[in-house]
Amino acid sequence: MPEISCWRTSSRSQGQGQCVEVGFGSDQVGVRDTKNRGSGRIEVASKLWQEFVGGIKSGRFDQG
Repeated sequence: MPEISCWRTSSRSQGQGQCVEVGFGSDQVGVRDTKNRGSGRIEVASKLWQEFVGGIKSGRFDQG
């Protein structure tokens, strides 16, 4: 697996432990469970992650 570092938890998790962490590598982004960090992670290409975040910010995935 590529090296992924700089893991961070969402500021909206409010310490409840019901959130995911996102970490960044040279060309990959990793997503893992905050409560069970050792259980594995999902990795996506950085470009796809940027498109996903852009879609969230633009409301592309909003229902209604």
